[in-house]
Amino acid sequence: MSTVVRRGSHSVFSIHLHLVFVTKYRRKVFTAAMLERMTDILAGVCRKAKSVLIEFNGEADHVHLLIDLHPDNNISALIGSLKSASSRILRQEFAAHLEQHYWSKPVLWSGAYYVASCGGAPIEKIKEYIQSQEVPN
Repeated sequence: MSTVVRRGSHSVFSIHLHLVFVTKYRRKVFTAAMLERMTDILAGVCRKAKSVLIEFNGEADHVHLLIDLHPDNNISALIGSLKSASSRILRQEFAAHLEQHYWSKPVLWSGAYYVASCGGAPIEKIKEYIQSQEVPN
């Protein structure tokens, strides 16, 4: 992955996050059509947050996202927006299919998620670089 540096009014940044969302009870509910629709939904949420959905894919019970994050965002708030928007729209558009798996309440995602920063130099290289700075006399 090439490092793309973006600019804000008072910042220069390159923040990449790998996210994983898992379905409630790890039920295998996603179809190819649902994943295709989810790509558009998640990309739209990212655009509204001045972020970019770089990559998206998933399996029947979980999805992976790679996001170029704008520093104005609170990570947990963005994740909440991604999960709530995708859940709400998918439950409307694929109601008959999802009702076969979730009959008691309107739910799609587990409350948990995985997030990791990624890209750029390894932590050890950054530590070495910081330690090698010249200390003024």
